Amino acid sequence: MSVLITGIGELTTNDGPVSHDAALVLDGDRVAWVGPASAAPDADTAVDVAGRAVLPGWVDSHTHLVFAGDRTAEFGARMAGEPYKAGGIAVTVAATRAATDDQLAAVLREHVAEAVAQGTTCLETKTGYGLTVEDELRSAKLAAQHVDEVSFLGAHLVPSDMSTEDYVDLVCGEMLDAVTPHVRWADVFCETGAFDEDESRRVLTAAKERGLGLRVHGNQLGYGPGVRLAVELAAASVDHCTYLTRSDVDLLAQSATVATLLPACDLSTRQPLPNARELLDNGATVALATNCNPGSSYTSSMAFCVAMAVLQMRMSVEEAVRAATLGGAQALRRDDVGVLRVGARADVHVLDAPSITHLAYRPGVPLTYAVWRNGVLERQPHDQHDRQHADDQPDPDQATVL
Repeated sequence: MSVLITGIGELTTNDGPVSHDAALVLDGDRVAWVGPASAAPDADTAVDVAGRAVLPGWVDSHTHLVFAGDRTAEFGARMAGEPYKAGGIAVTVAATRAATDDQLAAVLREHVAEAVAQGTTCLETKTGYGLTVEDELRSAKLAAQHVDEVSFLGAHLVPSDMSTEDYVDLVCGEMLDAVTPHVRWADVFCETGAFDEDESRRVLTAAKERGLGLRVHGNQLGYGPGVRLAVELAAASVDHCTYLTRSDVDLLAQSATVATLLPACDLSTRQPLPNARELLDNGATVALATNCNPGSSYTSSMAFCVAMAVLQMRMSVEEAVRAATLGGAQALRRDDVGVLRVGARADVHVLDAPSITHLAYRPGVPLTYAVWRNGVLERQPHDQHDRQHADDQPDPDQATVL
């Protein structure tokens, strides 16, 4: 079935200038046509979005969705003044190991559905809450069933019953061998309290030898080697980037490694926000992601991250939206998502607003009106919502499938 989406008030494609009074044609799971509404071809069905803004679906390139339990006690303590410590991950590890496959899958499905309902159409998620061969393997298999991209994060934390040396040996050997068929990426938490530079390099080198792409958690809790290591090994992204030296910024600007910023995590852990302005002004590629996880960033809202980036990190709305769509795609080394052009995946996000500016202008307001993911209409307008806006919106019948 082909679908004509017309009546678009503002179209952001990331493949050219913003256009107005535009139209899209989706054919199956691909974008088949983009252009002015007056020249739109026929399609099997039509949707008139009545002047609303349309953009690519969000690409959330950093999440941790295979977990059980919660860490509300840790959050409460942090809000009372205790600093964030990576060791809190162990609480989630214990709960995840104790959960059944069905329980983990249910949590994963719930969070994916929550993200999609808010306009996220491409998701990466990580293992890292198992830390045994068996538990990392089942996490990888479960993730592969529900998200677009899976990263192996066995090097998340050293289990309390193992030495660092023995655990790194396990990660680089038996654990990597087990999970490699089920993941595309390997990640490492290169940070004080987790894995140092040499240990991180061992893990990433072993993963690269097995044909996996590389990602790095780096420079979250302080200045460190994460960015330098990521660029040295040609990692697709280095994520967090909260503490950057000028040398780090220059390295990122001169490389293809994407700086993925996670502002919701910095807010939740009361860390300073990354210097997005310096990165962008020096030519680095920037992505925004949620880091959705139960300990340090329990949100699946990319719109929230966009609003924070604009209101607190001095990014323009256009820069923030691009970072949350095309930037995420670049962090995943993909050219079929985060963009609306012929041949791209049919991932479309319709806002209940006339422009993307409303994402920051109205922070916290749920603005997702409709979502196509892989060409499937995952979220459509609700009659009650339309009735509530009847005084200032066109006839709701104009925005339904005809």
